[in-house]
Amino acid sequence: MEYLSAGQERTLMDKLAILADAAKYDVACTSSGVDRKGNGVSMGNCVASGICHSFSSDGRCISLLKILLTNECIYDCKYCRNRCTNDIPRATFTPAEICTLTMEFYRRNYIEGLFLSSGILQSPTLTMELLYRTIWLLRNRCRFNGYIHVKAIPGADEELIRRLGYLVDRMSVNLELPTAEGLRTLAPNKHRKNILAPMRLIQNGIHANQNELAVYRSAPRFVGGGQSTQMIIGATQESDYQILNVAQSLYEKFELKRVFYSAFVKVNEDKSLPALPGGPPLLREHRLYQADWLLRFYGFRAEELLDEKRPFFNVMLDPKEDWAVRHLEQFPVEINRAPYENLLRVPGIGVKSAQRIIAARRKAKLSFTDLRKIGVVLKRAVYFITCCGKTMYPLKMDEDYIVRNLTDTKDRIRFGSDGMSYRQMSLFDDEMFMRPVKAQERLQTAWGQL
Repeated sequence: MEYLSAGQERTLMDKLAILADAAKYDVACTSSGVDRKGNGVSMGNCVASGICHSFSSDGRCISLLKILLTNECIYDCKYCRNRCTNDIPRATFTPAEICTLTMEFYRRNYIEGLFLSSGILQSPTLTMELLYRTIWLLRNRCRFNGYIHVKAIPGADEELIRRLGYLVDRMSVNLELPTAEGLRTLAPNKHRKNILAPMRLIQNGIHANQNELAVYRSAPRFVGGGQSTQMIIGATQESDYQILNVAQSLYEKFELKRVFYSAFVKVNEDKSLPALPGGPPLLREHRLYQADWLLRFYGFRAEELLDEKRPFFNVMLDPKEDWAVRHLEQFPVEINRAPYENLLRVPGIGVKSAQRIIAARRKAKLSFTDLRKIGVVLKRAVYFITCCGKTMYPLKMDEDYIVRNLTDTKDRIRFGSDGMSYRQMSLFDDEMFMRPVKAQERLQTAWGQL
């Protein structure tokens, strides 16, 4: 650990460098779900605008000051850089210092909001009290009206979490690892029950607040942007099927806005941690995000995408393509007649393009040219759709054929392969006859005598 000499203290910028770097492994920091205008008294708002770093649910880019209150921690999670047994520089902000940083960065238009998390300083309740004091000062003394996302600390006093919920826009409780077995192995100080308890508390608080707002519109909002969580992917042996089922369960039971997936980065040397010969599993993380999107917006279920016999995604295809080529009996889909739910299941057709198709076909029959203008990605969709009963090219509904074309690096239909030949044929192609063509017949053909 880095020690300071007697009487020496870290400057605010020293702390910022340490605690901003310590927060980079927490990916669960979006700023969606809130659209609060300025009130003429406080500084800042949550109206759609932004410059960088984080993304909202509608795709806007948002800038957030992303820091930890402290990287001191009493826990010894084997995957965490900030665990108590690591020899690293330590620092802790005071509530006033975080207020100063947030306001000064905001005045300079560097940020539009704050994402604040923390290691566990002495106890969960003490840490939660410091977080609450910080946000209370920021809202009431500094009059900051911008976006704030704070981590709820499992095991902290419930009343502190309730009070903080009325001051922030979003709260999150990190699940850390997909299963209780994984927690016992890599995070022995954390327990699944303690993690789920504040999730339920926040969910119940949101419901109670919605009922209150229905009666009193001027009542303060409780976690207006909803709650989220994060799972580390690849640190333990769970399959994609297990992870996706956990995410689906969280959406259904706790009504989360987002589940974030963080590819495991090996920052500590520990025999309990897996080796990463190929580096962090970023492609796997990407496929899980795509599958998560299908759960939330496309009407898919986890058990449709994967099962126990096939527990991992095909990394060469996105999850919707992977599902489609395994369910060719449901294709092709006729664009001009198919219901909205069926259109959503076609690779290359998203939510917006499906809505545009429904609206446009009320006025006219749609062609492939129309679909391209609407925004359909035809290089993926062409294998699964018809327009007025016709495909765009001569195709065959064969899994191997479609997969090889979808994974072609040139992103085009490869004619003359996969058992389908579209080359120019000669008049006397051997495949057309039961016997070889004689030389005399070729000569007669050339002179027009045959």
